[in-house]
Amino acid sequence: MTKKTIILIGFIILKFVLQYVLLSPEYDLQRDEYLHLDQAHHLAWGYLSVPPVTSWFSYLIFLLGNSVFWVKFFPALFGALTLLVVWKTTELLKGNLYALVLGATCILLSSLLRINMLYQPNSLDVLCWTAFYYVVIQYITTEKSKWFYIGAIVFAFGFLNKYNILFLLIGFFPALLLSKQRTILANKKFYFASILGILLILPNLLWQYNNHFPIVHHMKELAETQLVNVDRMGFLKEQILFFIGSIFVILSAFYALLFYKPFEKYKFFFGSIIFTLIVFIYFKAKAYYAIGLYPIYIAFGAVFLSDVLNSGWKKYLRPVFILIPILLFIPIYNLAFPNKSPEYIVKHPEKYQKLGMLRWEDGKDHALPQDFADMLGWKELARKTDSVYSTLENPEKTLILCDNYGQAGAINYYTKKGIKAVSFNADYVNWFNLNILYKNLIRVKEFDENNDEIKETSPYFKTAKISGEITDKFAREYKTTIFVFTDAKININKRIEQEIKEEKNYDK
Repeated sequence: MTKKTIILIGFIILKFVLQYVLLSPEYDLQRDEYLHLDQAHHLAWGYLSVPPVTSWFSYLIFLLGNSVFWVKFFPALFGALTLLVVWKTTELLKGNLYALVLGATCILLSSLLRINMLYQPNSLDVLCWTAFYYVVIQYITTEKSKWFYIGAIVFAFGFLNKYNILFLLIGFFPALLLSKQRTILANKKFYFASILGILLILPNLLWQYNNHFPIVHHMKELAETQLVNVDRMGFLKEQILFFIGSIFVILSAFYALLFYKPFEKYKFFFGSIIFTLIVFIYFKAKAYYAIGLYPIYIAFGAVFLSDVLNSGWKKYLRPVFILIPILLFIPIYNLAFPNKSPEYIVKHPEKYQKLGMLRWEDGKDHALPQDFADMLGWKELARKTDSVYSTLENPEKTLILCDNYGQAGAINYYTKKGIKAVSFNADYVNWFNLNILYKNLIRVKEFDENNDEIKETSPYFKTAKISGEITDKFAREYKTTIFVFTDAKININKRIEQEIKEEKNYDK
């Protein structure tokens, strides 16, 4: 085993260790993770929320026991593979050991630690962006046609994971057309590979067509409720924060792509990142959508710096560039991860406000960062729902209806009673089991001071009561209430069928 391999294995082991120790046991899984895990039980070629790849990994997690360890393992794995791809890119660009260590350090101690903390499509998205760029570099270096086909597979897999990878192509092709490398487009095997890529994503495109393109509604809803609060200058500021410890390495990459002779044939990568960022800014995208752009540029920057700092007095600066991401990681470690109790964060809000971490998607400041608040209260909700469910007569004829996918997913993940909660929100609208003739209803609703649930729903049942609520004041779901209705006077199933139709018609 070579020295390089031993060092690489060390970085990968450290990556996995960090991903597990950066999360305090006080926190549950995050809202989105529950939805993704539930998709394992409803395998399809598409979902209202995401493409199908996440559900495949969810099914694998389910087969492995569905424990939190495996839920956290896969995003950590995707992060480790991203580090590996950057390492291999650095080798391909003829980087020495210093370049390899510098690049790996920059990747390890970056915002990817936070991205790889959650079981969401984002971790695999970053890996696919990085792998696609690596394939492009491989083709330019070797001119072997096999890389066209590998690139098509990587892109298709990335597309089936998250549609965000389309932005990669939107920014990549204008830069390619303006460069000498546009001769790639004259190679017929490029088009054969493109056909392969289209065939691989075709099942999802057909699913979108058959379901009236829910992605269009999803993007419209996202633009109206979340992206409207995105500040374009804020987007650019956050780009710097994502890889703050690597900023000099990335800036060095930009310079090298323009002026460093060994990188002459890769010059279009400079235009690619400019075009891609312009597109993101135009569409007012969330800042983290662009994270997949940067890992490959860290490889370019590390190789360039290893050459520049290879002789004379400049070689004494080599440790500095490795120390910068290490030193800057210390304050990031204390702020950017849920490794502090909610009580601590509430007592020291100024530290988090400076980084804008208390600003949520609604454009307002809150007590905790949104992701942190989204990891609290779920076990309590599931436990109380289980408790209510077990006291009912004919519990198997009880519908557990939630306001949002987080509530439904959390109940389904933590339940000890085999509950299958549903919602009219997100993918759950397609997962109602109407083969059961429901007699009881457990209604889980977000807190609202003007809530009239008892008044509105009780006429349809013989009994109605409030059974409990989430009491964790730091949870985003604080005061979410559990209503219990028994012995229906009407046909619940017909009422649910009608509401499902109304919801789906709205989606169209």
